[in-house]
Amino acid sequence: MATSLHEHWVLFLVEGIILVILGLAAIIIPPIATLAVEILLGWVFLISGIAGLFTTFRMRQAPGFWWSLISATLGIAAGIVLLLWPLSGVLSLTLVLIAYFVIEGVASIMFALEHKQELSGRWGWMLASGIVDLILAAIILSGLPGTAAWALGLLVGINMVFGGSALIAMALHAREIDPRSAAPTQ
Repeated sequence: MATSLHEHWVLFLVEGIILVILGLAAIIIPPIATLAVEILLGWVFLISGIAGLFTTFRMRQAPGFWWSLISATLGIAAGIVLLLWPLSGVLSLTLVLIAYFVIEGVASIMFALEHKQELSGRWGWMLASGIVDLILAAIILSGLPGTAAWALGLLVGINMVFGGSALIAMALHAREIDPRSAAPTQ
């Protein structure tokens, strides 16, 4: 792994720079980013919902089945709505996003609490994820209808900047790795 990272560090660096640039553009002009992301988000919700539904039914005897089913079904429904009516307005997209954050937040919190023992010390991450989802929903909802024009584009932009920054940091570290020892060179 260290050899592969070291050999391809430039690719990760370029990808990270592209993500940061696109993320900054989305942050600077979030209404355009909101429109650009609308159809893509529909596909993301649909595909993740289908994958979640598959996993849910493969593990239907496990605790938390209904919460997982609700989460997967929501993803599929949100994806279908966005793909069938992509230009119906960013307000409806924002309402879908709020509903998704609320239901996903509740489902994540309930899943974390039900699987506290199995997840040992890691259940807190799932709980925190659910709480963040609820906070995001509250922030967006409290500013409607004004938040509809910028919320989606801004959130995607922030995500791209952080993801790109992480790739840049990893690439710069990978550049320094001695592939024979898997340790950074000094």
